[in-house]
Amino acid sequence: MTEQLHQITVTVNGVARRGEVPARRLLADFLRMDLGLTGTHLGCEHGVCGACTLLLDGVPVRSCLIFAVSADGHAVTTVEGCCEAGGELGPVQQAFQDCHGLQCGFCTPGFITTITAYLEENPKPTEEEAREAIGGNLCRCTGYQNIVKAVLRAADLKRERESADE
Repeated sequence: MTEQLHQITVTVNGVARRGEVPARRLLADFLRMDLGLTGTHLGCEHGVCGACTLLLDGVPVRSCLIFAVSADGHAVTTVEGCCEAGGELGPVQQAFQDCHGLQCGFCTPGFITTITAYLEENPKPTEEEAREAIGGNLCRCTGYQNIVKAVLRAADLKRERESADE
C-alpha cells in the first residue's frame, strides 16, 4: 500500500519551496531529505536537545516534533538563512566564530537560530539573560561559556550593523 502524499508550499529562507510529502514526514526530514538543506541537525529526535531548532514564522521550534504538512503556507528560517543578504555571516554566526562558541558544531545550528530569534526580542541581554536564552539547547563539548559570550557579542554586532545601516 502506497502512502498518500500531500502537496505543501513552505517559504524557506525567503524562497517558496514546494514538495510532496507523506503526512508523517517531519519538517526536519523534509528540509534535509527533500530540499537538501542539511544545516538543520537531528540529535535526540524527541525535542530535548535543540539541535533541530529552526524558526517557524520567526518563532524557534523543534523541527523534529513538527510534521512538514503543518508548515504548509508558513515561513521557515534555517541556519542557512541566518546569514546577511549578501551571503556573509550574520551577527550570531560571526559571534560564534569570534568567540569560539563551537567545537564539534553539531548543536550550533540550533543555537544560531535560537539566539537569532532571542535577539529580536531582547537586543541587549545581560549575561544571565543570555544563559537563560540558551537553556533549552544542549551542547556536549563547550561548557557554554563561549556560547554565552557569543550571545553578548552577537547583540553588540547586531546593534553595530543596525546603526551603520541608518
